[in-house]
Amino acid sequence: MVSGETNSKRKISEECIINRLPGDVIERIFLSLPVSTLLRCVGVCKHWHDFIRDPQFVASHLRNAHRYALLFFPQGLVSGEPYPSEGILIDEAWSPSIYTVPVIGPDDFVFGSCNGLLGLYTKTSTIKIANLATGECLHIQKPAKNVRGHHFSFYSFGFHPVTKEYKITHFLGDTECRHRCKDNFSFIQVYTLGDEKWKDIPTPQALSLNCVRNSGVVNLDGTVYWLTEDKMASWQHAVMSFDLREESFAMIQLPAAREDHDYFGPRNFWIRDIDGKLCVVTAQTGRYDSRILHGELQIWTLDNLAEQRWSQKYNIKNPPNYIPGPHFGHRGRILTQSSISVSSYELINENIEISLSKMEELFDLSPRRPYNMQSYICVKSLVCLDVYKKAGIVRRPKQQVGWQLKKWEAWENELREVEKMRSNIHKLEHKIFGVIDKMVKMHQLLVDNSHAISERVRTELNQVLQHKPENPYQTRFLRRLNWVEQKRDKEELMLRSSKMKGIIQAISQAQDNIYSITRSHMLDQGISLPDISSTDDKKNEEENIPC
Repeated sequence: MVSGETNSKRKISEECIINRLPGDVIERIFLSLPVSTLLRCVGVCKHWHDFIRDPQFVASHLRNAHRYALLFFPQGLVSGEPYPSEGILIDEAWSPSIYTVPVIGPDDFVFGSCNGLLGLYTKTSTIKIANLATGECLHIQKPAKNVRGHHFSFYSFGFHPVTKEYKITHFLGDTECRHRCKDNFSFIQVYTLGDEKWKDIPTPQALSLNCVRNSGVVNLDGTVYWLTEDKMASWQHAVMSFDLREESFAMIQLPAAREDHDYFGPRNFWIRDIDGKLCVVTAQTGRYDSRILHGELQIWTLDNLAEQRWSQKYNIKNPPNYIPGPHFGHRGRILTQSSISVSSYELINENIEISLSKMEELFDLSPRRPYNMQSYICVKSLVCLDVYKKAGIVRRPKQQVGWQLKKWEAWENELREVEKMRSNIHKLEHKIFGVIDKMVKMHQLLVDNSHAISERVRTELNQVLQHKPENPYQTRFLRRLNWVEQKRDKEELMLRSSKMKGIIQAISQAQDNIYSITRSHMLDQGISLPDISSTDDKKNEEENIPC
């Protein structure tokens, strides 16, 4: 027996071997690991914990993190039935995830993504800052109520690279204005994570809240950008900016306008982030339907902020009718949404003509409502929110929230029914495998005894093997599926269920045929037959097939 002293020395020796690794070697190894693995490594030893939680390492890992596109679909009614809010992650290979984003609740609305943190709110509860990878959440008291209602563009969430501060901004609609100025705002409310309260920053002049709602908001490199009306400008719009460090405003003029076509309708504008660049997207609408875009979709990029110099980056013919944001592009492709699907399109050169044949469909949109998708670029990070939780403005979440609310009871019940269907199919398929296995053994017994009827039995057995299920279903998924995968999964279950009755009938018929072929021959020679499911069992199985 090894003594306790020897074990203690061995433990110290092993610990020293790990801790003696050069810091740059450990760093290179850890930087290559995903957040999920690093969170497990934190518990290995104090040395690893301190290394991984070090702010410098967190920042280095963040700079090297893979970027995802997060497509967010807000909750709403579909054919009178409530559908929850959900997000779908698109990886670097443009493959959609099959699972939900756990930090997005069924009533949440997303308003920002920054350094692996999502900014969310509900209409009745708090603002929530959540780490996409770790699930850590911070609930913050909302600012003064906006009399113009909630809209995701009225909020913004960003990080200033110099001050290292995270800030939430909120456009507060004017409460005392009437008539023409009822859609204006004269204050931006700002909250810095860790502070005790919101503060109001007056705008240089009354600005259009309606313009913000229609064209969007971009938070880029510590500055918030949005469009406002400017009747003196050539396009009658200008870009407003708000610096998160100085908490000051500036106006940026748009490029000189190009001539519009008289046979099209008015021009629409959107402000977007494409691969980390501030862009203005514009196109003329239909004369009789403003939801339809005509002509060319122009994408202008701000090349030099100080000189306010713009260049036309892309000119797209046959543009999509919906411009998702605030992130319109990702890894050289733009995101598009039609009435039936979500797709991406490669930006090959400056002048592009979009063709349906060249679009890459990501997933089917039904039964979701079209033209309300938001798109964000996000990463998975180790950014910790603990340091901000002591502020007096931080609130505890309500006890009854999210999936616990009665409004989602029917949705949860449907998921349970699908799981029940999966379990029943799983059991039936295993029974079928058992019956087929017995029939194979019977055929082998005939072959071993050199029976002439073995070929006839083999013919019947081949008919059975054609109906053998490819793979028995797993009992359940460990995580909640997103609505796209949930719909596909249910359709596949229904198809499998519809085939089940035919499979059982075919196997039953083959089983009876084999019995009739072999019974007289086997009994004459005194060989007992292997037991196969009785007729009553087959009837019960057919009755228990899930619908």
